[in-house]
Amino acid sequence: MGKLYVVGTPIGNLGDMTVRAVDTLKEVDFICAEDTRVTAKLLNHFDIKKPMVSYHRHNCKEVGEKIVSRILSGENCAIVTDAGMPCISDPGEDLVRNCAEAGIEIAVVPGPTAVASALAVSGLSTSRFCFEGFLSTTKRLRNEHLAAVKDEERTLVFYEAPHKLIYTLKDMLSYFGNRKISICREITKLHEEVIRTTLEEAVKYYCEITPKGEFVLVIEGAQKTSDEVTVEAAADMAQILVNKGMRATDACKQIAKTTGYSKSEIYSLLLEREEE
Repeated sequence: MGKLYVVGTPIGNLGDMTVRAVDTLKEVDFICAEDTRVTAKLLNHFDIKKPMVSYHRHNCKEVGEKIVSRILSGENCAIVTDAGMPCISDPGEDLVRNCAEAGIEIAVVPGPTAVASALAVSGLSTSRFCFEGFLSTTKRLRNEHLAAVKDEERTLVFYEAPHKLIYTLKDMLSYFGNRKISICREITKLHEEVIRTTLEEAVKYYCEITPKGEFVLVIEGAQKTSDEVTVEAAADMAQILVNKGMRATDACKQIAKTTGYSKSEIYSLLLEREEE
């Protein structure tokens, strides 16, 4: 039985290719590539001559079965993506899953990743974050995705293409409010740029400037909401119990146990409301 190698490749600067990644690609029997034309340029640069198999989201099921079969028969395979770590937000994850289910050994050869790189230079909190990938081009799905994460307190990381950037920024401003955002463009490439601003300012900027290159958007998480219950809210809870037939003093005593306010504080507010 052969082995599957998940090999990270540069996200722009070929100087980021690791020695281990080059050695691995030279040693395997064949390479699975998202776009064989893009990978061919990488292989030529490092004088790597290996047969390639085109593996992408449109053929991953059919081709994936053939790849697993070849590895089971004894061939070693490396999977790469056009840039960065494969199997992250791409169909390579299906190949890894299928190989794991078939009992095939899987090794990772780490390399650059746009998510971690953008997060590291964002200036925003990095202790906890959520990678959300690309938003859907379908309006309903985009809205559902943004609505689902609008209250997420961890830092959010998205990928975005230049032709959709302004629409995405406007949608994010609508759902998230005017949060801080770090816009990372063309990471490790000649025109690398990081803009640390707010969503509102980002929308204004890209309404005037035509976006170019690939983007990683790092967005401040939602502000933590206070869990503290006000005395007014405590009185409201007590009133609900009173309306259900409980004596006012008993209702105030019960709510006092869960809110931290004294029974007398809650009871006094109930009396004030009755006198109004």
